[in-house]
Amino acid sequence: QVQLVESGGGLVQAGGSLRLSCAASGIIFSKATMRWYRQGPGNQRLSVAAITSDGSADYVDSVKGRFTISRDNAKNTVSLQMNSLKPEDTAVYYCAADGAAIGIPYSSRRYWGQGTQVTVSS
Repeated sequence: QVQLVESGGGLVQAGGSLRLSCAASGIIFSKATMRWYRQGPGNQRLSVAAITSDGSADYVDSVKGRFTISRDNAKNTVSLQMNSLKPEDTAVYYCAADGAAIGIPYSSRRYWGQGTQVTVSS
């Protein structure tokens, strides 16, 4: 079964940095598009960043120039480096994978982690 486990969340001051990591298992990682979403209190889940199997990255406008998504296929991990953090970045951050489970036919879909809290104080 596919599992995605986020880590690296915490409390930082505005202007600070934080690096989130997501460890994936049970998925054909090298073929999967990996994503980071976030959801603040009372808000819907928003796509923040994505990286494809060939390393192409995309970001929501509000984080461009501040956040960087990367992947390490040897470790089956995806990371989100967050710099120049703002209070409005405060949210639960979720890792998601678009791909197939190892050994399970026709299993391609979006898999979700449980999230990690990021709080940015002013």
